[in-house]
Amino acid sequence: MKIVVLGGGESGFGAAYLAKKKGLEVFLSDKAQIKDHYKQLLSEAGIEFEEGMHDEERILAADWVIKSPGIPKKAEIIYKIAQKGIRLSSEIEFAAEFTSAKIIAITGSNGKTTTTSLIYHILKNDGLNVGLGGNIGKSFAKQVADEHFDYYVLEVSSFQLDDIQNFRPHISLLLNLSQDHLDQYNYNYEEYALAKFRITENQENDNFFIYNKDDEMSQNLLEKLEIKARMIPFSLKEKLKEGAYLNHDNIVVKLQDELVMNVEDLALSGNHNVANSLAASLAGKILKISNESIRNSLMTFQAVEHRLEQVAEIDGVKYINDSKATNVNAAYYALESMKRPTIWIVGGTDKGNDYTEIEELVQRKVKAVICLGLDNDKIIRFFEGKKDLIYSTSSMQQAVEISKSLAEQGDTVLLSPCCASFDLFDNYEDRGNQFKAEVLKAATVND
Repeated sequence: MKIVVLGGGESGFGAAYLAKKKGLEVFLSDKAQIKDHYKQLLSEAGIEFEEGMHDEERILAADWVIKSPGIPKKAEIIYKIAQKGIRLSSEIEFAAEFTSAKIIAITGSNGKTTTTSLIYHILKNDGLNVGLGGNIGKSFAKQVADEHFDYYVLEVSSFQLDDIQNFRPHISLLLNLSQDHLDQYNYNYEEYALAKFRITENQENDNFFIYNKDDEMSQNLLEKLEIKARMIPFSLKEKLKEGAYLNHDNIVVKLQDELVMNVEDLALSGNHNVANSLAASLAGKILKISNESIRNSLMTFQAVEHRLEQVAEIDGVKYINDSKATNVNAAYYALESMKRPTIWIVGGTDKGNDYTEIEELVQRKVKAVICLGLDNDKIIRFFEGKKDLIYSTSSMQQAVEISKSLAEQGDTVLLSPCCASFDLFDNYEDRGNQFKAEVLKAATVND
């Protein structure tokens, strides 16, 4: 069988490595330049590859093409692969074919990384033999090739779910839906939402689907879709006979027996993180992890880097890195959790954003808007007349300098961009790291 892998990053290398280890004929192609680290790994593994081009003849002679999630669905080569009727899969689909481990897969517009990491922490803390992968950490395929885990906790994006055929998680979670990546889904919210729901499409009645009962789009689609998995809800708004919910200051998780825990004892703060904790607790209960162990994990979990990450407090001003907030809904959660006057750094590559959702929060909580991007016009136009202080910047250094000059004791400077990072940065991690470096550089100058 001829395998072609498109994309030479973490996901692509992992898929190619697994194919090679399974004795399949494999070739990796990346239209861009491959990072030196991955080129070295490919060479060491004896995997043939090309960069800076696509050898279409060779690609279209494949039996199976594995696509990295970063390659747009509308790319010309993807169209040609579809026209030829070649099987096209994501790395998660490919790797899942080679493992009998139980998979817990998490998707949603926001909170995926935090909830995935929290579920991994719950399982690991209970002594289970578990791997972490998907859209986070090490390649799932590389782990399948080299490790022997009994469980995998996978963060799964809509782009990865677009390219599945048989992927069947034991437990699937859909945390929430909001308008994101609409540029890749014909600017159609329901089309994007249905891509997320594909996480359930191969599940059977011995599998589990954890969903958000408060989420309007999820509820609308659940009325139309036939889901075979056992469905278990969580809610911040209503008491449930079965599932997980918020009851005044307590979270209640009712499955077999009942876990009750005060919100103040959770390691993560903010309403959105209460919801994430409810969802993660349900996954733990399904896997028969004890209440005591789940409670301990919820108390000891450490927040994910680039997600409401407290960087420093300088001269009474807090600096928070929420670079992973790449859509409006994610920024909504960040702004909602702000308790102090906020200088908000926002901007990047717009994905069809509608800022109406956060307009009221910005008016109430934000004292200055610092736009950071190559093209800030859309954000400036939206908030003009609603905020007196709006600045346009095109470098992280400039954005932090202006933020610092405006901030007074008792304020917060929040990087929560609403947008993708690719106009000025390699990725959201690079953006967050540059923010942290500039903030800490400012602290050193002060010292």
